[in-house]
Amino acid sequence: MTRRKARRGKRRVQVAVVSDVHLGTYGCHAAELLRYLKSIKPEVLVLNGDIVDIWQFSKSYWPPAHMRVVRYLTGLAAKGTRIHYLTGNHDELLRKFAGLRLGQFHLDNKLVLDLPHGRTWLFHGDVFDVTMQHSRWLARLGGHGYDLLILLNRAVNFALDKLGRPRVALSKRVKERVKSAVAAVSSFETTAAAIAADEGYRYVACGHIHQPEIKPLGAAKGVVTYLNSGDWVENLTALEYSAEAGWQLYHYHDDPRMQLADEKEAPDAAESAADADAATLLEGLLVEFKIKYGDEVMG
Repeated sequence: MTRRKARRGKRRVQVAVVSDVHLGTYGCHAAELLRYLKSIKPEVLVLNGDIVDIWQFSKSYWPPAHMRVVRYLTGLAAKGTRIHYLTGNHDELLRKFAGLRLGQFHLDNKLVLDLPHGRTWLFHGDVFDVTMQHSRWLARLGGHGYDLLILLNRAVNFALDKLGRPRVALSKRVKERVKSAVAAVSSFETTAAAIAADEGYRYVACGHIHQPEIKPLGAAKGVVTYLNSGDWVENLTALEYSAEAGWQLYHYHDDPRMQLADEKEAPDAAESAADADAATLLEGLLVEFKIKYGDEVMG
């Protein structure tokens, strides 16, 4: 009982930033993300791109855990949590709807937060990716290859678990080798920091490269703190902000409360609702948003 109560207590944070969830792909850790979201009570939740992987979306793969995340997010917005969905490259089709407002849900391409520690500029970051700019077809092909590598990684780790040997992160190792060879990560970070400094921001927060980071970077017009929320495919990380502590990185695997996540629990009412058929779910979501949207218009 004590352990269960300790786990259910929510941490209050002013801002939480999650990116690169890739719902709809085999690599997505939707169950772990849902546990994390349930463990915090943010005033503002920023979904910084590649939340739903529209590039690789398949009607044949959309597990209940993925829908539970979507259902939980809509519930947060309905209860008053301000949610900013910032578009990325894997969900770029949503960019044509930038500026959409549905109650507490805002859809944009970028966001600026005026926080006690300094103005923070948030956006996904794919605009700095040379591959994205000049070889979009190659980036899409790489996305499918990455998903296959995730599947291979799971099979390898299953075998290693049976043998009692430590798990490995094949996808992470391959990506780190490639990115270090072309200095892509370093270029991405310095470019983001330089532009942020030019615009007068103290912090710049991105996603996209799946590399969680907080570090100061010098630029011609001053020092900017570069932030990256990482991902929920390999690292399972997020950014959190509070007026007392400033910006900090959250690591799911380092959170002792999440180590209780292996315990089997019966799904709550909201989770059970998310397991319904697609038509019922869509109807419920439309009703919920229509009510909130109608109230907003009438107010």
